[in-house]
Amino acid sequence: MNSAVDTQALLVENQQLHAELQDLLEQARINQQIMQRHQAFDLRLIGSSEFRDLIETVSLLMPNTFSLEIVTLTLVDFAFDVRRILHDLQIGLDEYPNLLFLPENGPALPLEKPTLGPYQHELHQSLFPFYQPASVAILPLTRHQTLIGYLALGSAHEGRFTGNLATDFIERLASVVAICLENVINNERLKHIGLTDPLTGVNNRRYIEQRMQEEIGRAQRDRSALSCLFIDIDHFKRVNDKFGHQSGDDVLREVATRIKKELRLSDSLGRYGGEEFIVLLTQATLSDAERIAERIRASVAQQAIEIVGADEALQVTVSIGAAAQTPPDRSMPADQARQKLIASADEALYRAKEGGRNRVMLAG
Repeated sequence: MNSAVDTQALLVENQQLHAELQDLLEQARINQQIMQRHQAFDLRLIGSSEFRDLIETVSLLMPNTFSLEIVTLTLVDFAFDVRRILHDLQIGLDEYPNLLFLPENGPALPLEKPTLGPYQHELHQSLFPFYQPASVAILPLTRHQTLIGYLALGSAHEGRFTGNLATDFIERLASVVAICLENVINNERLKHIGLTDPLTGVNNRRYIEQRMQEEIGRAQRDRSALSCLFIDIDHFKRVNDKFGHQSGDDVLREVATRIKKELRLSDSLGRYGGEEFIVLLTQATLSDAERIAERIRASVAQQAIEIVGADEALQVTVSIGAAAQTPPDRSMPADQARQKLIASADEALYRAKEGGRNRVMLAG
């Protein structure tokens, strides 16, 4: 009798041990899957070489990897350096609502160690402007003892982030993100320098020709309109001869600034050479190009430009030729279409100068 009871007890115990072993194996399998997801995320993060890659990895992939409702990246950019680069890269801030910029007079956020706990509206609203989580982890991002931003993790579960949780893992995560962020910004700066005219700060000829070819290809596929403005500063040689090359440089910079103020984010401005500029207008007919060109012409002519060492401000005007492809010919290679568009705008510019300057002429 006792032998039968013992046998039954062993069977029950064995079944319990087997069930516990299965639970352990299942947990090990889950842990392995989690580890694999984390490793894949780390590789994707470290492999981000462009700003778009990094932002999409942080704001889209990270929530899925770590089962979070929201992740935002807030950058310290009081001098607008990063935002200028994003603008020139044609990256609109509306594309990435989870990419934010720290206000100069914002709330007192942690500067060194992560803080975990319940969401506090007054403290955390600027980091989560579009979604209010239940609990948050705020990770300062620092490089070389300098704060460069915050990684903010938000969960719908109150107990997900609490003050008594260990922070080793998320501190490591913050370090990796900070290094990747610095690397990407430096890469974009180098790229920006290589595609930027050092005198005026606008795009250089290499960039504008490359961008024009890309946009022509897109317009050919989408059957959309594309326009080009060729702009030349009138009598620019007289400025250099009378006031010197430094004053000529000042005029170039100011004219570039005035042109840029009249453009949309989707448009591109480039210095083509000497005193010539090219503007690429996307989704723009010849009529749209004429209207924008006239605004540019008036902006330059209406207010004289201050010249260092001159007794009075210098009155400067520009001549503009406008051409359009509505849409570009699909049968023509994009590079050939680009050359044709520039040549048409250049021919219209020639007629504007022949017609008396300080005017806009349209390609026939």
